[in-house]
Amino acid sequence: MSRTNSVYKDTYNSCLDFIKDLGPESLLPPETSLAKKWSISRTTVRAVLEHLDEEKIINWEGREKRILRKPRKSDYFAHEETKSAGKRVETAFMEYVLGGDLAPGTILREAELVREFGISTSAVREFLIRFSRFGLIEKKPNRHWVLNGFTRDFASELFDVREMFELRAFKVFCDTWPSEAATETISSLEQEHLAILENIDGDYLKFPTLDEKFHRAFRSALSNRFVDDFYELISLIFHFHYRWKKTDERERNEVAAREHLDVIQSLLANDTQAAQDRLKLHLGSARRTLMNSVQWD
Repeated sequence: MSRTNSVYKDTYNSCLDFIKDLGPESLLPPETSLAKKWSISRTTVRAVLEHLDEEKIINWEGREKRILRKPRKSDYFAHEETKSAGKRVETAFMEYVLGGDLAPGTILREAELVREFGISTSAVREFLIRFSRFGLIEKKPNRHWVLNGFTRDFASELFDVREMFELRAFKVFCDTWPSEAATETISSLEQEHLAILENIDGDYLKFPTLDEKFHRAFRSALSNRFVDDFYELISLIFHFHYRWKKTDERERNEVAAREHLDVIQSLLANDTQAAQDRLKLHLGSARRTLMNSVQWD
């Protein structure tokens, strides 16, 4: 098992957390149990255990795997290394487009992207093919890829679909409200929003991550693969702030955070109709924000 493999690295970090909870002198379960625990192959488990043994975190003799010490921060792989090649290329591509301020019509060559991202040709090509279905990039007959850009028509169509999905998902969520798990999630979101609003001047750049968490909490109620696929695009564009103006970002984020809080607190007051009305208002505001904030091609 190659130690450049993201599955291996993610499993290794998970095993370190598991070891930390068990503590020194404890015994690890059999390999088959560990493989089942993380839904991975026994080959990956053995590679992880070998590495742990080399680092003197465990002592592996025969079937016995005894913990010698608690993991240190330096024992972990960096989070970026545990991401799959597909996720790494998504991040790298959007940073490449943003950082270069690439104009519509820009030619994208696979070989250049491979060198730029440090990721395999197959991973880059797979991403480009998958991402092209959204229309932002296109394969030309000369074998080059071209960046089409983010137009007003594209954004309007995108938001039409987003509203349909989110309103449907929120209705399903409200139909089962309140459950213990949902109440815990929404209460936690309330505290996170209050914390950001309390220090909005210093924390407004943290809002996009919380925004994604807020909307994901509701759309997960649908458990719909087509919705999940659509939100790959939402994540890439909205949460990488594709060519957004930055002049009023703090004010935009504060308004959105307060609109979220209106939805959250209506739910916690068990007024699901008010919560649905406030979500519609928020989505209308989000549409206006998008149309006013993007530097249009």
